Amino acid sequence: MDGGDRGDGGARGGPAICVFCGSSGAVAEVYRDAATRLGTALGRAGAEMIYGGGRVGLMGLAADAALAAGARVTGIIPRFLRDWEVGHDGIDELVVTETMHERKRLMHDRADGFVALPGGLGTFDETVEAMTWRQLGVSDKPIVLANVAGYWDPFLALLRHAEAAGFVKPEHGAIPAIADGPEEAVALLRRLRAARPPVS
Repeated sequence: MDGGDRGDGGARGGPAICVFCGSSGAVAEVYRDAATRLGTALGRAGAEMIYGGGRVGLMGLAADAALAAGARVTGIIPRFLRDWEVGHDGIDELVVTETMHERKRLMHDRADGFVALPGGLGTFDETVEAMTWRQLGVSDKPIVLANVAGYWDPFLALLRHAEAAGFVKPEHGAIPAIADGPEEAVALLRRLRAARPPVS
């Protein structure tokens, strides 16, 4: 499922970074601002943005900001969500899948790493699945949580609890890296990718 490493194949030679985030726009301004800042940071870093393909909520804000900052943006969306008219038609590429499972596989295969902004159940699902693949050795792609306004603190507490109880092993490398904000998340992800052993 890993699909190998795409190398630095983004819009201007940077990595393809997959963004997990909420589709709701009815959230605090601090989260909306973070989505816009992340999209801008991706464009300034010369990265390609891979995401869930929506035009609403934090997803739409991040995609629009990335486009405005010069990033290539690829969305991957299941047909039923596209048909609900939430698909973003203004991005560089909108890939339509038949299932949510196919969407997540393609997002993972096309990405060089992952940044998770605040979000709901879909964001949790995508983030935890990427973590699980790392734990199982299916993937070694880095994952960074953009801990905007401490949003991920309860999740991190749960991970520490699972670790203390013996269900999560730190040596498996599944625990995500933590950044305070969007710009720091992009910079940290790039450093983590640079530190990975070369693909033989």
